Amino acid sequence: MRLETLAVHAGAEADTETGAVASPLHLSTTFKHGPAAERVAGYEYQRESNPTQDRLEQCLAAMEGGERALVYASGMAAMQGYIDCLPNGAHLLIPNDCYSGLRTLCREFLPARGIRASAVDMADLDAVRAALEPDTALLWAETPSNPLLAVADIAALAEIAHAHGAKLVCDNTFATPVLQQPLKLGADAVMHSTTKYFGGHSDVMGGALVFAAADERYEAAFHRRHITGNIASPFNSWLILRGARSLPARMAWHCRNAQAIAEYLAAQPGIAAVNYPGLPTHAGHAVAKKQMRDFGGMLSIQFSGGQEAALRFAAKVKIFTNATSLGGVESLIEHRASTEGPNPVSPPNLIRMSVGLEHIDDLLADLQNALDAS
Repeated sequence: MRLETLAVHAGAEADTETGAVASPLHLSTTFKHGPAAERVAGYEYQRESNPTQDRLEQCLAAMEGGERALVYASGMAAMQGYIDCLPNGAHLLIPNDCYSGLRTLCREFLPARGIRASAVDMADLDAVRAALEPDTALLWAETPSNPLLAVADIAALAEIAHAHGAKLVCDNTFATPVLQQPLKLGADAVMHSTTKYFGGHSDVMGGALVFAAADERYEAAFHRRHITGNIASPFNSWLILRGARSLPARMAWHCRNAQAIAEYLAAQPGIAAVNYPGLPTHAGHAVAKKQMRDFGGMLSIQFSGGQEAALRFAAKVKIFTNATSLGGVESLIEHRASTEGPNPVSPPNLIRMSVGLEHIDDLLADLQNALDAS
């Protein structure tokens, strides 16, 4: 079954009681059981599992080609849900360009458990090999990366990780399973901020882990989520499940718009770099072309005039909205360094774009007007 069909039908069986085609929303926090806690219908308490969440997890597992999925209250909760299962004293590798929340998690919270993290250029396989330590238990990849859109070779990273006895987890938020399926390339698990493209409308927060196999890592993460309560609410699960149904169609439009914008901006004076893997000049273009079906709706640009030029540009757009997050129907723009707090890592001349579903002519006109005015 093709992915577009799975998106529509996975976890979408008609309701057995009413025949409803739309997935039902079950808000109950508790479920009837027998006098000795015999489960009448397989459920006991919402924090452990619930029917709406189960449908979403079935859908996500099917779309990523995994055996099991777990959904969470946010992308950060999903990230933490996997990393917290590492043994005390473990070492992990993270990308030198990555979501700032991962970097903060590694810097501020993991040392208390004796877990160490090292940042490395995941696109440089020799650098990855050199950064391995005897107790390296996890390689955490993010491809394309946030916000420089660097591309890492997932299959090669999986080989390196497994030869070392480590696991590979890939943050697939930017690409989604519509464009890239890391589990089929050898990754052990995939992480998503489902707040983004899966939700698709900037109105729901969630996260997910999808596992290639229902192994001990899955069981450990399931138990930890049950006890700590980092679950997605039934209503959020229902909204994300609804968003998943249209994800392939939306991603096609996101990609088409982003490619046109990247090509346009690459020809504009005053722009030092356009970071988009769909451009043949991008350092990771060949790898992206090999492992992705298309190149995504995210890009970033860097201004020759530095931070001041970037901020002037951001102040002049009208259709693009200055806001954080990504993956919604509306186009967003963000001076990434300004949102990263007191110790920003992103280049000060960089603007990140989440290209939405507006008409391309309107988006290009908005960008041109902002360039002219800045």
